Amino acid sequence: MSSHRALTRAEIDTLTQEGCAAEDWAAVQVGPGFEPGRVRRVRFVGQVRLGSLQGRVALDGGVELPCELADATLVNCSLGDEVRVTRVGSHLANYEIGDRAVISDVGAMATAPGATFGNGVEVEAVNEGGGRQLPIFAEMSSQFAYLLCMHRHHPELITRLEGMVAAYTDQARSDRGRVGEGAVVSQVSSITDLNIGPAAQVRGALRLCNGTLLSEPQAPAVVGAGVAAQDFIIGEGSSVKDGVVLSRCFVGQGVQLGKQFSGENSLFFANCEGFHGEACSVFAGPYTVTHHKSTLLIAGIYSFYNAGSGTNQSNHMYKLGPVHQGVVQRGSKNGSFSYMLWPTVVGPFSVTIGKHLGNLDTSELPFSYLTEVGGESMLTPAMNMHTVGVMRDGEKWPARDRRKGGIKRDLIHFAVFSPYLVQKLIQAEALMLDLHEKTPREVEQVRYKGAMIKRLLLRPSARSYAAATDMYLKGKILERLAPVRNQGPQAWRQALADTGSYSEEWADVGGLLIGRRRLRELTEAVASGRIAGLAQFQAALAQAHAAYAQDEWSWVRRAFAAREGVEVDQLDAAALAQLEAEHKKLSASYLKKVLADAEKEFDPLAMLGYGADGNEAARAADFAAVRGSFAGNSFVKELQARLAALAD
Repeated sequence: MSSHRALTRAEIDTLTQEGCAAEDWAAVQVGPGFEPGRVRRVRFVGQVRLGSLQGRVALDGGVELPCELADATLVNCSLGDEVRVTRVGSHLANYEIGDRAVISDVGAMATAPGATFGNGVEVEAVNEGGGRQLPIFAEMSSQFAYLLCMHRHHPELITRLEGMVAAYTDQARSDRGRVGEGAVVSQVSSITDLNIGPAAQVRGALRLCNGTLLSEPQAPAVVGAGVAAQDFIIGEGSSVKDGVVLSRCFVGQGVQLGKQFSGENSLFFANCEGFHGEACSVFAGPYTVTHHKSTLLIAGIYSFYNAGSGTNQSNHMYKLGPVHQGVVQRGSKNGSFSYMLWPTVVGPFSVTIGKHLGNLDTSELPFSYLTEVGGESMLTPAMNMHTVGVMRDGEKWPARDRRKGGIKRDLIHFAVFSPYLVQKLIQAEALMLDLHEKTPREVEQVRYKGAMIKRLLLRPSARSYAAATDMYLKGKILERLAPVRNQGPQAWRQALADTGSYSEEWADVGGLLIGRRRLRELTEAVASGRIAGLAQFQAALAQAHAAYAQDEWSWVRRAFAAREGVEVDQLDAAALAQLEAEHKKLSASYLKKVLADAEKEFDPLAMLGYGADGNEAARAADFAAVRGSFAGNSFVKELQARLAALAD
């Protein structure tokens, strides 16, 4: 039963003396601990419930202020215990305010009947011309969005997924908005149809309309100064501030947007960062980063991506409009002022530099450098494989996961080398050898899918792809055997047994690495209705995420057998000893190349600009004081320790 009660005559008198008024005092109810002396100049309209007004609330900077209601018009609201609501210029209407929440200096804050709080808003992601639009909802994962955007060729799947969103939206529909426990809303001009989660911080925003701000005490969401957002959802632990403008956008967990960044019809998933630049119809998969002014990301899908300053793309040729799209696969980067003409596909862990005016497809050639030479797109396969940056990226991504909430909705695999990538390495090796065999000696360059490749690079690139493939496959076998290496052949066979679901080809589904067989089974189960609801769908994805290691091993077994002509179960002690020796050699060679690349950052050219007003000795000393030394670098030390361990 409710503990709320009607006001007493004495309480009404006190409220009246404090400048308060009500259309109907009988419609105002109060809970235990209500203190009428803490309510001043408040007008009550419709049904209003008030909680305890004892104690104080803590604000930034160690400031504590008394719980109170002052200078506000409350319309059909329910306030929890120990809240502070002050200086609401127009009205606070149709809201449920959680315990210890603070609302102050707000122009107007209201919820209209039937509000959906951003759920069900259609976002035209990936292709600005439409066709991949998806309705967003508060608990959307990157995997859900990927399938809904990128599997339009599977209409039964799309219908079922859209049905899940519609059901979620209907459930979220309400005539009242919510401000969660401990949330702070201050200095905001206008709020309409906004749900605000517990412990959220909304300070200094201009206008927030039709949205959801998910938040938890351990992962508070922040919306800061100058933000104007309409038709949006912002996830737990995310920060959107400093003049950001959003329209029809989904912002996932642990995302940071700021410094006048603008987004339209775009999706930003776990740990993305957007500053200064602009995004239009973008699917920014996990860890997509753009930090610079004059950078435009448009009509593309990215993940683990870094856009250099001035990066730009074009998605139409002034014919049928902006109908083209691009795909930049995981781990890739763009150099400053690089340009790509859509449609283009860039392979994993590649670097694009310069202006590329033709359509390209480098998806079969990971770790490539794509540069512009005299207006021509030149491709250097495998060049990025041994750079220290790639290794650092692979190790820093898990450490930079800002998601601190109870649930991590985006399911992410961080490994650089995986079946998804190594299948491409195997294909790339075969492609390079085939092109080398078919290209006459007198031909200096060969064109492949829009880019030129120097003939002299074909065989060295094939060797690099082969070495990386062998290092990965042999390393996985040794990793599997490590716990039982001293227990004999029977234990080896058990450890090497196939317990996964084999798929020859793999996919990157919004950061989740998954065999296409398992993916097909999942999508067919959704399309047929065997997976009928959102909870079942997320559980199936979680199962696929957890099965990665076993599925990876199943793929490694088959790939090794196809490559070496011997099943892993047939490896005896002598073969394993040889395999281990080969793996050490491959790993040592790889680490030496990475260290050589790292050492370039400490050579004399890197010291240019150091040692102002001094000689070469001053330059070296200044560089060492600022940048340190190659031998003293922590990451270099770690790599050297790994290299030394291989020699033992």
